[in-house]
Amino acid sequence: MNEVVRIGSRSAPGPDLQELLARVARGDQQAFTGVYDAVAGPVLGIVRGVLRDHAQSEEVTQEVLVEVWRTAPRYRPDRGTAMTWVLTLAHRRAVDRVRSVEAATARDQKAALLARTPAFDEVSEEVEAHLEREQVRRCLRALTEVQRQSVTLAYYRGLTYRQVAELLALPLGTVKTRLRDGLIRLRDCLGVSA
Repeated sequence: MNEVVRIGSRSAPGPDLQELLARVARGDQQAFTGVYDAVAGPVLGIVRGVLRDHAQSEEVTQEVLVEVWRTAPRYRPDRGTAMTWVLTLAHRRAVDRVRSVEAATARDQKAALLARTPAFDEVSEEVEAHLEREQVRRCLRALTEVQRQSVTLAYYRGLTYRQVAELLALPLGTVKTRLRDGLIRLRDCLGVSA
């Protein structure tokens, strides 16, 4: 029972991660297999902790491992362990993905708001039309009752002179005169030149 048990020790000692990364930096694909086996699980764990989405976590993990392959020559052992370097790459890539998704969402929301916002010309035209309607209403109130009724029936309901005369029980000539006088008063009230 005097045997010492080491937890986490390898049964068959092999090259350490730092040595494998040095070989990957020289383009050794076999060494990359060793790096992949050593870091894929921890990288996925870090990425999943940031993203919380399984599919995106797998995608980002793959991107990180490709980045390890491409940037292995940049690893500097004097700045930290190989595992720390790889996990730092993973964390940064995951945070970048979160920021990218948030920025895309913000852009989509902004685009949706802009799509619903009427253009300046539409707003100004709407305001002008509203002001013109108010001015017409004000000028219509300034007409006599028969003039206002004649103009309203002829221009807002689209009736002919004869139909207006029948509806108001007035002679056709009287309706024509009242319409002409009403339109002249409207023109003057609205400030329209003849």
